[in-house]
Amino acid sequence: MSENEIDEKIDLRGVLCPINFVKTKLKLETMESDQILEVTLDDGEPMRNVPRSVKEDGHKIVKVEKSGDDFKIYIKKS
Repeated sequence: MSENEIDEKIDLRGVLCPINFVKTKLKLETMESDQILEVTLDDGEPMRNVPRSVKEDGHKIVKVEKSGDDFKIYIKKS
């Protein structure tokens, strides 16, 4: 995913569940449909919970990238 395709970014490393999902959801609420949000998350519980919750809210995960010890997920707002 190239930089010019990404509309917003948030870094949630070190943020505990469910706060990381709440922050993701709040950020998505400020965005337009079809915009892309890049979210940086820790491995483990955040990577299990945030993508699942985002999908349950009707958004689409377009890409997941491992970035060192972290992950970047790219969410397309519905």
